[in-house]
Amino acid sequence: MPTVSSKRRLTAGAALVVAALVTTTACGSGDGDDGGDGKGAGYNAALNKVANASKKKGGTLKMVGKQDLDSADPQRAYYGMSWDFMRFYTRQLVSYDTKPGKAGTKLVPDLATSTAKISDDGKTYTYKLRDGLTWEDGSKLTSKDVKYGIERAWATDTITGGPGYIMETLDPDGKYKGPYKDKGGLDAIQTPDDQTIVFKLPKRNGDFEQFLAMPSGSPVKESKDTKAKYTQRPFSSGPYKFQEYKSNKKIVLVRNDKWKKSSDPIRAALPDKIDVTISANLEENDKKLMEGDYDVDLNGTGMTQSGRVSAVSDHRGNVDNMHTSFVRYVALVHTAEPFDNVHCRKAVFYATDFASLQQTRGGKVAAGDIANSTFPVAIPGHSDYDPYGVLKRKGKPDLAKAKDELKQCDKPNGFSTKLTARNNNPGEVDAAEALQAQLAKANIKVDVDALDGADTSSITGSPSVVKKRGYGMTMSGWGPDFPSGQGYAQPLFDSRFLKSTGNYNESQIKDKKVDGLFDKAIAQTDPAKAGEIYKELDKRILDQADWMPFLYEKNITWRGSRLTNAYMSDAYNGRYDYVSLGVVK
Repeated sequence: MPTVSSKRRLTAGAALVVAALVTTTACGSGDGDDGGDGKGAGYNAALNKVANASKKKGGTLKMVGKQDLDSADPQRAYYGMSWDFMRFYTRQLVSYDTKPGKAGTKLVPDLATSTAKISDDGKTYTYKLRDGLTWEDGSKLTSKDVKYGIERAWATDTITGGPGYIMETLDPDGKYKGPYKDKGGLDAIQTPDDQTIVFKLPKRNGDFEQFLAMPSGSPVKESKDTKAKYTQRPFSSGPYKFQEYKSNKKIVLVRNDKWKKSSDPIRAALPDKIDVTISANLEENDKKLMEGDYDVDLNGTGMTQSGRVSAVSDHRGNVDNMHTSFVRYVALVHTAEPFDNVHCRKAVFYATDFASLQQTRGGKVAAGDIANSTFPVAIPGHSDYDPYGVLKRKGKPDLAKAKDELKQCDKPNGFSTKLTARNNNPGEVDAAEALQAQLAKANIKVDVDALDGADTSSITGSPSVVKKRGYGMTMSGWGPDFPSGQGYAQPLFDSRFLKSTGNYNESQIKDKKVDGLFDKAIAQTDPAKAGEIYKELDKRILDQADWMPFLYEKNITWRGSRLTNAYMSDAYNGRYDYVSLGVVK
């Protein structure tokens, strides 16, 4: 799952944040003290528990985001914050539980009366739909709507950008062309009646229900499907519907009076309205959050450095130090010379000052630990394997080895390349410019191209555009789509997930051994055994210097004083579970 995408130089402010957080952690174990301001529920009050629990309805939940949803269309969205926000107006057969922390990763029935009835051979999944399911016009929501919504993902010339797991699983040969071209439908999905839906898998996949819990598993009413324009006005099956959507400016959701709470065990639907402002002014967004103009940051990627300092120093009771499953990384593009040579890729690993990148992002306490594995710590597949000695050297570079690798790739005098970074992701351009300075010491000359994060799907996500612009490296962040090795790593490293647009295999890895390891792990029903296979895969990616992780991310997050029912959910990589939030009027 990609992160959404302030240019600010690192100042003494970053050190103040770290010092303040260390002090906070020492006082009351950093858990629940209000920081002396008397306003917030307490530092880390929403970490693995609920802050300001309440069932009161009413009021307007005010959100601000530096970046718009990548798409409001459930079959096209791939940003984690978009998936979280979509819980307001989309539903799935199964979804994630509304509980804090790891408990929130449990799959529970949503549109369906129960989780799947699975055949003995693990290839057939059957669901019965609840009674009373409706669309926003009051019409009945049926199994055929679920089938149609899922089938839209196959219309890849129109419905672009979403995850490909369901397509790979149900139609591995890519024969189906989507509902716009093939009115006969996908044979692997059957709807014997309006209340029943059956999925026939060609081969077992232990994560299949996780795929259905994504927004790409949402129903769409065929008569309301405006194809590529659907993102401008999705039709609601949840407790809220769109009143207004101005791209990159405003989103307003209001109550869907046709939604029935009796048919929905998940959504609390506390606010009367959800009002979202999109503003690229990050420092101003942080200021208005702290002043109470907004309740929560839509994007959930943390505050700016200046915002962190002010929040931790003056409003500690409103701060959560978000533990995420995101990894910050640099993808090394195999099709860009000289990164088609493994030794040139290894030179980048040795020349990088990981400790400096960590400090640029805010330091260990505020920003997270230096990464050695391509997998986050919480995902089976992570290991202590460290072939470049990054942890042993405490993140410091080894220029001698970098220059030796340059000799081995016939570039003893170095080379030039281009690195992308998103200018609306806090600290990313700073980190890219820091890396630029570090690599220059090994005679690797880097031009940094700062991009709008909203455009990355069509730029760094397009191999043809990457080639045309001469990009050799891409800086970004990634978290699991769901908590398994497949859910984290397959879009990044599996050659079968390479796309012409909306591509996240940014290194453009085409390695049959890697693909085979995915197949082997996915067929495993024992998560521990699958985890051992993913460790092999992690080792392969690192040995080939395909993709360079540099940070296991944490964020400083603002929790508005008006918020009720705020808790961080591991299902959404540490963001608040938006669908449970309420406000004090």
